[in-house]
Amino acid sequence: MKEPLADTPYGAVRGRWEQGIAVFRGIPYAAPPFGEHRFRPPVPPEPWDGVRDAGAFGPTAPKPPYSEAFAQYLSDPVIPGDDCLNLNVWTPEPGPGARLPVLVWLHGGALTRGSSAVPVYDGHAFARDGVVFVSVNYRLGIEGYGLFPDTPPNPGLRDQLAALRWVHDTVAAFGGDPDRVTLCGQSAGAISAGALLAAPQAQGLVRRAVLQSGAPEAPERDKVRRMVRRMANRLKIPATAQAFAEADRELLLRTQAEVGRLSSPVLGGPAFGIVVDGDLVPRDPLQALLDGEAARGVDLLMGWTRDEYRLWLVPGGLLDHVDRLGPVAFAGAMARCRVGHEVPRGYRALRPESGPAEIVGQMVTDHLLRLPLHRLAEARPGSSHLYEFAWPSNRPGLGACHALELGFVFDTGDVPESALLAGEGAPRELGAEMHGAWVRFATTGDPGWQSWDDTHPVRVLGDGEPRTVSGPRDEEFALWTPEAPPHPDRPAELALAVRRLRRSMAAVRRH
Repeated sequence: MKEPLADTPYGAVRGRWEQGIAVFRGIPYAAPPFGEHRFRPPVPPEPWDGVRDAGAFGPTAPKPPYSEAFAQYLSDPVIPGDDCLNLNVWTPEPGPGARLPVLVWLHGGALTRGSSAVPVYDGHAFARDGVVFVSVNYRLGIEGYGLFPDTPPNPGLRDQLAALRWVHDTVAAFGGDPDRVTLCGQSAGAISAGALLAAPQAQGLVRRAVLQSGAPEAPERDKVRRMVRRMANRLKIPATAQAFAEADRELLLRTQAEVGRLSSPVLGGPAFGIVVDGDLVPRDPLQALLDGEAARGVDLLMGWTRDEYRLWLVPGGLLDHVDRLGPVAFAGAMARCRVGHEVPRGYRALRPESGPAEIVGQMVTDHLLRLPLHRLAEARPGSSHLYEFAWPSNRPGLGACHALELGFVFDTGDVPESALLAGEGAPRELGAEMHGAWVRFATTGDPGWQSWDDTHPVRVLGDGEPRTVSGPRDEEFALWTPEAPPHPDRPAELALAVRRLRRSMAAVRRH
């Protein structure tokens, strides 16, 4: 059989047939983001003559490696090279005319790690089931989300927009329907997808969206500036794009990893994020979507895992450490979530058997994920579907943690990298159920259960037979009422508690 060919705006590409699926890897959608393009918005790639080979993954964006504690759970391949703004396509029917639904995947990794080459993200099962699957690399960390006075913000998000436009203009040549594009992501990828849904420049490019373990957000600009300033202080250079462009790239990555040591979701330290820029992100993305001005008519599938926080706290023994901290941990959670004493008191009353770490973890998870996703569903009833992934990992302590669901979403449970989180013997039928729901949603807009209404239906996956439950954990959500004090009592004391918590947890990580 001849190798599959497809045309792109910049030249033809040659893929590979793999188990009856045409796979094209490493297709550039923008020029390498270095040299004159460093820290700048993406520009089109140089066209090429003849047929470009697309048989292997392209370079991954520069990123520091995971710490030893996290590397035992998460795979993150590194492929060297500057041409890192590339994407991959899996399709069962390459060529115009098929008009199949399209799913565009934005990987997670806190905007600092990850890539489309992670083996768990293999798109074969989606193409096998009639969906054209596209996965995207984009700039990370300081390269993609550094906030400088001499360059436009959010270049990594602008990369994603460029890839989404490429899909709209080109995917028909790979058998896809540009009018049936589902944008999906997990964690930072879901946050990015939410920002793109709200972006004026992306309107009309997306028909449906999946937000898994991430809600639209735009942190305060100063939080991102602090990351850049701290890196600049360590490097002894000005906090400008020009100065950072002249620094050694490997030194930048090492410095970024050191400064970002306390940037976990629980701690809420300085971190890279998508900021309001008056252009691509003209206002807070969540508020824009809640107001209904953006992404009109876009169907939403949104989910989380039951124990998200366990991936943040189990590696390195942080879960036990937070339990020992007790009152300091509660004070830190109050400051992190900007609530008064009644919220942690309420969680303790509803969870009398739980220790401080579990209560703090659930509080932060609700603040970051469940509450904003519920608000989105409330604002878009009838076109929103929610689910909770509840299967506990076979690896000790992880429970149904952050990112565990991805091997089931992609139906890649047989890939060795999936076992890093799931352990051995993960249930294959759960993969069929989870993956099938995403396929049904991308194809029809209905994953197979009731859409959101005033009964608050949530599909529970992995806890016995799949079932739809009305209002799970509404008692805990009711604690976050508008009548509750919006800010912590004695903010100076709570800020001190947060600093103590960060220092204490940093010491645990170092040892």
